[in-house]
Amino acid sequence: MPFTDTIYALSSGALPAGVAVIRISGPATTEAITRLCGPLPRARSATLRTIRTRNGEPLDSGLVLYFPGPASFTGEDCCELQVHGGRAVVHAILEELAGVDGLRHAEAGEFSRRAFQNGKMDLVEVEGLADLIVAETEMQRRLALEHSGGGQSALYEGWARRLTHARAMIEAELDFADEDDVPGSVSASVWKDMAKLRGEIEEHIGQAGLAEIIRDGLKIVIAGEPNAGKSSLLNALAKRDVAIVTEIAGTTRDIISVDLSLAGFSVKLFDTAGLRETDEVVEREGIRRARETIGRADLVLLLSDNPARFFTGEAIPENVPIIKVATKIDRDDVSWLPSDADIFLSTKTGAGVADLLEALGSYLPDLAGKTSLSMPSRKRHVDCLRQASAALERSLSAEALGLDIQAEQLRVAGDALGRITGRVDVENLLDVIFSEFCIGK
Repeated sequence: MPFTDTIYALSSGALPAGVAVIRISGPATTEAITRLCGPLPRARSATLRTIRTRNGEPLDSGLVLYFPGPASFTGEDCCELQVHGGRAVVHAILEELAGVDGLRHAEAGEFSRRAFQNGKMDLVEVEGLADLIVAETEMQRRLALEHSGGGQSALYEGWARRLTHARAMIEAELDFADEDDVPGSVSASVWKDMAKLRGEIEEHIGQAGLAEIIRDGLKIVIAGEPNAGKSSLLNALAKRDVAIVTEIAGTTRDIISVDLSLAGFSVKLFDTAGLRETDEVVEREGIRRARETIGRADLVLLLSDNPARFFTGEAIPENVPIIKVATKIDRDDVSWLPSDADIFLSTKTGAGVADLLEALGSYLPDLAGKTSLSMPSRKRHVDCLRQASAALERSLSAEALGLDIQAEQLRVAGDALGRITGRVDVENLLDVIFSEFCIGK
């Protein structure tokens, strides 16, 4: 789609910084460059220029890089100004750009949106780029890079080609069944491949849980009775004072969370209110929230400073794994047997903390030998994949209804795959997807 306006924005990090990058994209890019920097520089070469106001007053000196469309990030004429990263410098240059006719400040994600709408990226690549910008762990980086680099899209496009081929073969049989160069029946080859394709899609959907852990983190809840050492353990694992620790039972009233990186994975730790019966209104609300958080956990660390008081009640669902952690083992007034708990530790001395981290690591996904992280990382991906799988199942089971009905279901499956990459009917999704980006990207 054509764009009549030209956009600009600061595309680098927070100011002040050593270098700031100001990006310009659109039909008036060359006009903006010549107005601020003089003659148009050679394409795709860094050129040192003085950046001036419309009256010729110097604002700064920096590198100018010009990328004529369509061979640019957005598919339009683009320019990057690499200038000194002072607030006053950047503000002055942005003010000067605002005075150029046809230029306006970019909205969040607008550069990437133009890249999508000009066919430079598909939606999976766009979402991968957004994830790459905010990636905090090694596995998040690898997953985002797989998506932004087109690896995931290539898989979906391969599946779409197989669906298109199957439909073409079926329609050829329907339209030219009496011709000598069309086989009498393509069912054997087509339906065998479609059954195989459905199996591949189902296997792919099965990796969504792993992708969720990589992208959103393994959710670990620290639970137990009041004063069992939950907040002390959170502080010890976070290596800073996140939660208030006192000898008073019921100190923690609300959910406190900390993000950690463990073996390249994101781990989200939740400290919760002590589980017990109470009439105190605020503490009771904290316990209700604790139970809700435990219900959404991937793993629960159940703490107790006494082997007889591992309190669970009905708070922990049966399908959630539990690690029993004996706390305050530096005290002499409590005797523990090896069978009483899974981990024995003291946050005061640090004993057992390494054992706990090793135990947590065993609950992280095993990606040994995986060179590619091609897996669905968002709910909309999974929803579309399930729609494609269901359409394939309907097609495979509709033999009695005729080839035309089966071919229509293959078309539905292809459209579902197309919605993942943005090839089919995704206009209503665009505002949501690109709103995740920062200004200037």
